[in-house]
This record gives sequence, structure tokens and C-alpha cells, in this order.
Amino acid sequence: MTKRRTVLGVVGAAAVAALMTGVSATSALAQEVTLKLHQFLPAQANVPKLVLDVWADNVERDSNGRIKVERYPSMQLGGTPPELMDQAIDGIADVVWTVVGYTPGRFPRTEVFELPFMVEDARAASYAYWKIFEEQMKDDDFKDVHILGTWVHGPGMFHTNEPVAVPSDLQGMKIRGGSRLVNQLLTLVGAEPVGLPVPAVTEALSKGVIDGTTIPWEVTTSLKVPELVSNHTEFDGPALYNLTFVLAMNKDRYESLPDDLKAVIDQNSGLEFSIFAGGTQADADGPARQIAVDLGNNIFTVSEEQAAEWEAIVQPIYASWVEDMKGKGIDGQVLIDEARALMAEYEANN
Repeated sequence: MTKRRTVLGVVGAAAVAALMTGVSATSALAQEVTLKLHQFLPAQANVPKLVLDVWADNVERDSNGRIKVERYPSMQLGGTPPELMDQAIDGIADVVWTVVGYTPGRFPRTEVFELPFMVEDARAASYAYWKIFEEQMKDDDFKDVHILGTWVHGPGMFHTNEPVAVPSDLQGMKIRGGSRLVNQLLTLVGAEPVGLPVPAVTEALSKGVIDGTTIPWEVTTSLKVPELVSNHTEFDGPALYNLTFVLAMNKDRYESLPDDLKAVIDQNSGLEFSIFAGGTQADADGPARQIAVDLGNNIFTVSEEQAAEWEAIVQPIYASWVEDMKGKGIDGQVLIDEARALMAEYEANN
């Protein structure tokens, strides 16, 4: 009897071990990969709502729930917007969305799309940006991070407490700029540039620290800009300026994923996603503009003919930028020509 109990005990222990191994394997298969997505805007702002949430939802769906994307808006993981790229590189966040210009001069080739009056269509520019990224930036500017998307916003413009129709109207005004090239532009037209991340705009306007800001229409909604200033100056034709964005992932985190989950990330990243992101952000300009219209704000539209005066004043930025790129071993003029050719290529085919 004792011997029989011993045999059954051994068999039972083996069965339990086998069962636990099976449970463990099943758990491993079902285990979620959690990615922390960090960015600087409130969750209800257009980019998180219309771009980043769509990306995250698609990744979760396409991975059959094996990837979970935790969303941290408004810098909830700590730090400041200019630190986001380093947070991705250092692994503080797994994925970040950020304005490249928050770290001036660090990713020089991206600035080709931030030159004044360079971009007319956000989709075309986002297409060109990704193409140039793959060819020139992937293993250079962005070698320390895995880039998921590259895009620009819709037309950058002025939102001010006093009307601005011609460059001389900006004389002496303190205007927030979002990148070093925008700040150069502001200086040339006679304004005093104030460098601020976009989340700081609301408080700066409400306290009179600045007289206005440069941002596209779409972000004015979450920042309550039409309620804080009553004058808006937009440009027909090529935009006064644009800013560049990236959705970036920690390189080691990406490489640690199993191949099938890498494939999920890959299929939701790249050229098509970049065009979607830039286009979606630009499309949100219209509803945001309507808010200013409904409030009875003054909207001045600079025609392409009138913009010639502005273009002549800021044209020196091109020469100084090309010279600056030369010092970094980059042929800036070739980059300008390639960006223009790629934007034209997109427009010709769409």
C-alpha cells in the first residue's frame, strides 16, 4: 500500500508539474507588452485624440491585445517637453511624441521643413520628411532612437492681441516662437521672440508675458487661444512656417519585442502613418478656425501677393541656414532642393 501511494505521489507530482508548465507557457503567450506613450499636450487636444490615440488603438488591436499602450499626456511622467527625446533614448518612456525644434540644432536636417514659406501642404511635406529621414536621418540625426513617424503641422500663423497685417505691425511685440528658425523669422520682422513650449502659451498670454504666439489653428482649441486674443493672421499659399514632429520609440524596447510584435509596430509606422498624421493635424485647422470665427475675432488673410513683402524680409534665413548646415558637414541647398522635389512628387501623384 505504501509503495502504491509513493508511485501515485510521483505520478501526481509529475502531472502537476506538467500542468504548471502548460499554464506558464499559456500565460507567457497571453502576457501583455506595456508601452508607455508620453507627450506634452492634454489628452483632449487634437494630436493626442486624432493621431496618437488612433496609433495606439491600432497597435493594441493588431496585436490582439498583446501590446497595451499606456497614454501619459501633459508630461505626466515628469520632465519638460524639451526632455522628451532624451526620455525616449534613456527608456524613461517607451514612446514619445515631440516637437523636434524643442532641442535646437540637435536634429539639423529636419529644419529644412521649418524654413519660412517652404511648405504648402502638410501631407506632401510629411511624405518628403519620411523619405529624407530614411535616406539621411535614420542612421545619423536619429541613430539613438527608433523613429515611428515624421510629420509637420498645417500652416503656422500669428495669433496676437493687436492686429497684424504687415510686418511692421509686429514691431516691438513679444511673440512666442516654437523653434530656432521661427525665432529668427520673428527677429527679422521686428518682433521680440520668446521661446516657449506650446503648453506654456495659455498662461503666458493670459498674464501678458507675450503679445501673441505662432501656432497653427488646430492647437488653438486646447490652448484657448481664441478666447485670449482676438486677432489672427493667416497666409495663402506657402505657410509662414511649419514645425516638425516625430513619434519616437526607445531603440532597445523595440529590439526586445518578438518579431511578430515588431511587425505590428512596423505596420502602424512609417510613410503612410506619417502622411496620415500630418494630414490629420492639418485637417483639424478648419474646425479650430471656426471657433475664432464664431467668437467674432478678427482674421486677416495675407494673400500670396502680399506675402511677397514678408518673404523678402525673411529670405536671409535660407542663406544663413545653408551656411550653418555647411558647418555640420551637410549640403543644405541640396537638402532644400530634395525636399521641394519630393513635395512636388507627392502633389503630382495625389
